[in-house]
Amino acid sequence: MKKPSFLERLTGSVPSDEYDRVLGDDPGYDKTTENDEGYSDDQEESWHEDDNTHDHKPQEGELPVDMYQTSDAIVIRALVAGVSPSDLDIAITRDMVTIKGLREEYQESSDDNYFHRELFWGSFSRTLLLPEEVIIDEADAQEKHGMLEIRLPKLDKNRSTQLRVKSQVHKA
Repeated sequence: MKKPSFLERLTGSVPSDEYDRVLGDDPGYDKTTENDEGYSDDQEESWHEDDNTHDHKPQEGELPVDMYQTSDAIVIRALVAGVSPSDLDIAITRDMVTIKGLREEYQESSDDNYFHRELFWGSFSRTLLLPEEVIIDEADAQEKHGMLEIRLPKLDKNRSTQLRVKSQVHKA
């Protein structure tokens, strides 16, 4: 039996082929018949081959975030409970932030002894396009009680300075 996908773990759903296994091998219909939309099941399967159902790599989760602005900064918050700050990787450019991490699973019981499995374990990431440019060198990230807060000071485009022109005398 294959390990359920992130979505299946999140929703507690079971794929249809698992129902077929439980109810019997013969699903009672021809696999090549057309579905309600007029496509054969084989056509539909070929369209979904890009998803990770055939791939045995663990699926990466998407980190849910809140992003808001204050008068001088953009703030990003995310729940990262169970993740060590050293396991978080935050990459910032002037207009984009990428947060990556890994939540290690602590399994104290075998799979057969679980009644519910809803927590997400494994790697996760999130890339956010920022609504304004930020000052990368002044960015700050803190974690407290499982809440990650990234504060990104906004670039002040109205700020100006006077530039003095230097003269270089050429000696002949």
